[in-house]
Amino acid sequence: MQKGSWADWSRRILCSLAAAIGAPGLVHAADPGVSDSEIVIGNTITLESGKNAYGVAAHGGMKLYFDALNAAGGVGGRKIVLRTLDDENKTATAEANARKLVQDGVFVLFGPIEGGPSTAVMKAAAELKVPLFGPMAGPPTLRRPIQQMVFPVRAEHRDEFHALMNWGKSTGLKSVAFFHADSEGGRAHLENVKLIAKELGLDVVLPLPVKSDLTDADFDKMVKAIEAAKPDMIFNHGSPGPYQKLVVKAKAAGLRIAFMGVNSGSSQIASGLGPLAQGMVFSQVVPSPWERKREIAREYQDAARKVKADAEFSYGALEGYMTAKALAMALKAAGRDLSRANLVKVLESSNFDLGGVKLRYAPSEHEGSRFVDLSMVARDGRFIH
Repeated sequence: MQKGSWADWSRRILCSLAAAIGAPGLVHAADPGVSDSEIVIGNTITLESGKNAYGVAAHGGMKLYFDALNAAGGVGGRKIVLRTLDDENKTATAEANARKLVQDGVFVLFGPIEGGPSTAVMKAAAELKVPLFGPMAGPPTLRRPIQQMVFPVRAEHRDEFHALMNWGKSTGLKSVAFFHADSEGGRAHLENVKLIAKELGLDVVLPLPVKSDLTDADFDKMVKAIEAAKPDMIFNHGSPGPYQKLVVKAKAAGLRIAFMGVNSGSSQIASGLGPLAQGMVFSQVVPSPWERKREIAREYQDAARKVKADAEFSYGALEGYMTAKALAMALKAAGRDLSRANLVKVLESSNFDLGGVKLRYAPSEHEGSRFVDLSMVARDGRFIH
């Protein structure tokens, strides 16, 4: 080697590294999905090729917020790029989607719906050490035990159950039937219902575990069980289609019982039941998307009307909008030096106000929102809060 060649070679290497570090788009190359101009978000969600009304609405709400944000300059000058895959409401597909999105270089995972798919995405997020922000589902496993990479926004089903049962108690109802999936998650929800009932001085007189592919004979058996147990109120965890059918069968049998439900599928149930839904009470994890009582609802309505003057509002779209706004606020709080580790650190020391709905996170508890409102189906099918 000639004299001076080693020094020249070293200088060339150092100059190349300096150029790479300063090159646009490579400043944050240590964490995928972040460049000078973009933040890439990975979204696996239950759309079922357009058949899942809530998923389609939620995805529309996400895009509504992100499109407006990008038009205003994004987060710190970076545009949000939303990459979406349809998990078809299948847990295996949801997990595979999450892994593919991470492999393809997204910064965080975001916004699955339904309990099974959200839990599957949580598993991938924990293993791959990638934050999962805003799963739109209520399983207790998303919060307990603490999941270091999972940051829910909406309230969990336990809070919805408490609101429904407390309302029932306030109107003189004393006994409860609970319609739930015959699964590990459904049984966990049943245990929460029993704990809440004990706290409120109510009796859980009839658990109704259900599997898929129910027959008319199965529904007839459930109606007879309800008739025998005589609960004052009944509410569901998910399964809106089967629960709707149970309500029809029970009312046809002349059973007088207060039918209630959680937010999941509430619009679908009310629409499907028509006049039979009148007076039903549903818990909701977002404010009324039709009223203008809260700032976040007004903001959502104004954004939707800016895109389409006669825009139709929905719970799903508002939840998607709120969840997207929460992520944007977290990304902004993390600052220009954006990394997954920094995002987690910032989230665990932050409270956010979305506009009348507050979120709370801490190192020992990723609570998110505990906002639950109650709605009743009016004679004309509208939800009154």
